[in-house]
Amino acid sequence: MLNEKSTSYQKILGHIRRASSDYCMLSPNDHIGVGVSGGKDSLMLLLSLWRLQKFLGIPYTLSAITVDPQFGGIPSNTHPIEQLCKELSIPYYVERTIIGELVFQVRKEENPCSLCAHMRRGALTSVAERLHCNKIALGHNLDDAVETFIMNLLWEGRLSCFCPFTDYSIPDEGSLHGPEKNLRHLSVIRPLIYAQEKEIRRAAADCGLPFFKMACPNDGKSGRQEARE
Repeated sequence: MLNEKSTSYQKILGHIRRASSDYCMLSPNDHIGVGVSGGKDSLMLLLSLWRLQKFLGIPYTLSAITVDPQFGGIPSNTHPIEQLCKELSIPYYVERTIIGELVFQVRKEENPCSLCAHMRRGALTSVAERLHCNKIALGHNLDDAVETFIMNLLWEGRLSCFCPFTDYSIPDEGSLHGPEKNLRHLSVIRPLIYAQEKEIRRAAADCGLPFFKMACPNDGKSGRQEARE
């Protein structure tokens, strides 16, 4: 049974409400596909969006989606996520892939994280489109935004970061192929953008969320880890 009465969790809900208001992330009748890896960020995002359905006055629906890279050819244990979604009455979908094998065994990438993330995002998008979602919610937090900015600055020489809300339903007027070529109907939101990682960690522990890490072979050796340090 989840404990939702902690002050740390209420603080996370406040961050999400402010981000949603500042960036107009949520609209009536949205169907949001929440990317759930099993980590503290994605599970806290799922729990918070579920809870806020009752208070924001915005009718939207949720689907939880896990993209399993199957590192080492072994399916991840998604049972804790399945149980949480069952408790919250949220539909849950698992997409088993061969991304882990392609990145580490076939291509043997020296810097695998970027390719892996790109392929996992593509798989997540495909599932969300099959489910007729109009938005994908990702668990990136404030620390992730700062780390991304530092990585782009130091390793690519550019000032950039991901956006809290990217509305792909707006035609790209600057497209070489015309404004309709890049017209899509699946936008990306990052409701945890105001929350620090330490706040999320504390709230996830206080709530009793069953968070865990997938067994990535490159864990702790990525460029993001270097930027974080």
